[in-house]
Amino acid sequence: MNAVAETRPQAITATPHPTHKLKLLLKREFWEHKGGFFWAPIVAGGISLLLTVLAIIFGEITARRAMADGKLQIDGEVIINGLDLGALTGKLGPEEMAHLGKGIDLSLFVASSWPFIVLGFVVFFYCLGALYDDRKDRSVLFWKSLPISDRDTVVSKGISALVVAPVLALAAALATMVGFMVILSVVALLHGGNPVTLLWGPGSPLSVIAAFLIGLPVYALWALPTVGWLLLCSAWSRSKPFLWAIMIPVFSGIFVSWFDLTKLFHLDSSWYWANIVGRLLLGTFPGMDIVYQEEFGKDVSNFDGALHQVSAATAMNSLAMPELWIGAIAGLAMIYGAIRLRRWRDEG
Repeated sequence: MNAVAETRPQAITATPHPTHKLKLLLKREFWEHKGGFFWAPIVAGGISLLLTVLAIIFGEITARRAMADGKLQIDGEVIINGLDLGALTGKLGPEEMAHLGKGIDLSLFVASSWPFIVLGFVVFFYCLGALYDDRKDRSVLFWKSLPISDRDTVVSKGISALVVAPVLALAAALATMVGFMVILSVVALLHGGNPVTLLWGPGSPLSVIAAFLIGLPVYALWALPTVGWLLLCSAWSRSKPFLWAIMIPVFSGIFVSWFDLTKLFHLDSSWYWANIVGRLLLGTFPGMDIVYQEEFGKDVSNFDGALHQVSAATAMNSLAMPELWIGAIAGLAMIYGAIRLRRWRDEG
């Protein structure tokens, strides 16, 4: 009896573990924004697959009309009885098959990029409203009454934007990529081709997946200044956080360009637009780090150059860029500022 009495006060005064609180906060963010985090990438991937099917149907109709008119020729031979992909594949040499594989890989990147494009918009507007909406609907008073610190709340929103949303977008992108390959495999079978030797063999889906996986931490680090800036505006602005978040960087860029202030540091005004304005506003879109690399835009007219731009090696190169780490530090500082602001700005 005494043992029970002694343990009872401990049970009453026990506080949740910090990781348990963070897990609950992350669940809250997911369920409150499930439409953007979960369904939006899935819908984007579905639209990509739908457009692929429509393009194939259009191609089939066009090819049949060309065959009926005797205008469909391959290697000088007129195709009349239908396209036999198996016979065509047998005529391809090692070099042609290598080009085919690179074309398939590039198609996989394009088809599965739709969820990532949507991710950029979802994270941008999620961060803008993350702290502002709590003050707008006065729910911040309820959350402040719970044993949850402002730090835990802001950090959970940052993790949701930088980790949870990208992981869900990656899952949708991988599902889209598999669906894309299945659709092409069905088309190959219908035209007498072997999907294994025609698609899955020459292509390198694993290299595409590797590029996506390595791109996740790169995205989290590169997006930190944008996420930090948007959370800071969300915590600070009394109304219209979108306008404040856009106008302050843009008008500062106009001011700097107008008076050529960057020349004091022997820099062009374009540097300010790229490294300050661009980093504050465009970091939520995956792949923006590639734009800041020296090799960006080189040799993109062929498969090799285009694939190199989106490869795992290019993503690894981003980790060696000083701009990434400087921006990450600035982003953490702005998130800290958002935590401080939330402690006293609880009015609507």
